[in-house]
Amino acid sequence: MTVTLADIEAARDRFDDPAIVRQTPIETNRSLSEMSGADVHLKMEHLQRTGSFKTRGAYNKLKQEAGSDKHVVAASAGNHAQGVALAATTVGLESTIVMPENAPQAKIDATRSYGATVELHGSNFGEAMSRAQSMAEEPGMLFVHAYDDPAIVAGQGTLGLEIYEQVPDVDTVIVPIGGGGLIGGISTALKALDDSVRVVGVQAELASTVPDSLQKGIPVDEDSPKTIADGIATGSISELTLGLIEAHVDEVVTVSDDDIARSILVVLERAKQLVEGAGAASVAALLSDEVDVEGETVVPLLCGGNIDMSMLQTVLTHALTDRNQLLHLRIRIRDQPGEMGRISSIIGDRGANIRTVRHDRAVGDLEVGDAYLVFQVVTSGESHAKTVMESIEEAGYQVERVN
Repeated sequence: MTVTLADIEAARDRFDDPAIVRQTPIETNRSLSEMSGADVHLKMEHLQRTGSFKTRGAYNKLKQEAGSDKHVVAASAGNHAQGVALAATTVGLESTIVMPENAPQAKIDATRSYGATVELHGSNFGEAMSRAQSMAEEPGMLFVHAYDDPAIVAGQGTLGLEIYEQVPDVDTVIVPIGGGGLIGGISTALKALDDSVRVVGVQAELASTVPDSLQKGIPVDEDSPKTIADGIATGSISELTLGLIEAHVDEVVTVSDDDIARSILVVLERAKQLVEGAGAASVAALLSDEVDVEGETVVPLLCGGNIDMSMLQTVLTHALTDRNQLLHLRIRIRDQPGEMGRISSIIGDRGANIRTVRHDRAVGDLEVGDAYLVFQVVTSGESHAKTVMESIEEAGYQVERVN
């Protein structure tokens, strides 16, 4: 199996309804350009109706099945589920999507809203996939793989056509990698149009299958991928996508979850766009030391915006802690009336906000009559945090940051 430029162009010809698949905008970003030393253009694929690129491949695949009586089945942690559900309903096919039991509720609800039946099975994507594949063995069932299908890859590859048309002087395109269908399609299109365009893939460190697979020359699985970027936590690639990556992708880098969390916040603050972990992975690579883009025209792909709200809260808490804007301060006091009020006044007088406070008395290193006060404090940043802590120490207290 392989995919060609002709396949990708044929897929775009099938995109006859902008309510299903639209050409997403590209926007320059001055802040990211200054931070990276490149001319940065963000491809806003998270603005698709389903919040990700997945509808492209699913619609290309299922548009060719319109009028049949097949029942569509797929497995997904979220974005592929929504793409398949919308595409199937649009062409008049019923669909069942198997999702892991821990899939974000927002993605489960969205998948159902697009007309699919959702079955929750297993604790990870692999177990959901096994269930879907067993269902697909029944007569009349059509299995739609998330990436191991030329029609899916060709549909995703239409993004490569758009990027080249919107930024014809592009030097480097940065693409997140899960199962490899997205980068396989994009790199096929770009290299056919202009072989000088550099294509860089990016994976989360604890879900990276491609570097090992490239080294060994065969698809290598990661049984327990661990990353906040659930959209690229597939833990596997296929022979099809590995072959396309070997043929067309210039380099593959990895980024940490810390890098991804910071990039979600950077994109939110500097581009005013809310993206999920997979969508921010390309920006994490852009801002890392792994990719040299100095002086280039660069397009990082924001491939998805379906972030779960509890995950967003986790990411923001982590990022604010990392930037010294959220402090947990443990202060040793004599356990007597007025101490909490005195310290609270010091913190308030320095312009910081107290979120929570508690007493800790059952701590082994405390002397009789002593206690700890643990404050959660919001500051404006590193300098402000330092001022608050120094003021508490100057008042005669022992203070320690414990987060």
